[in-house]
Amino acid sequence: QAVMDVEAKAEPPRPSWYERHVQPCVAELLGTALFIFIGCLSVVEDSGGTGRLQPALAHGLALGVTVAVLGDI
Repeated sequence: QAVMDVEAKAEPPRPSWYERHVQPCVAELLGTALFIFIGCLSVVEDSGGTGRLQPALAHGLALGVTVAVLGDI
């Protein structure tokens, strides 16, 4: 009788194949493309005195904006 009183918990549904495999790959592709694009744009007009600071700031700002906009997803 004690075995009959225990309620079986339903397992949560497994994510689909798309959510497990395709979605992470697309997110990685878009993130990498964003950082390469921002990095290339940051050195197009090098003003000479900035050196490594300009690409570093561009990547940092791009990461900060991305986290601020998409952080709750």
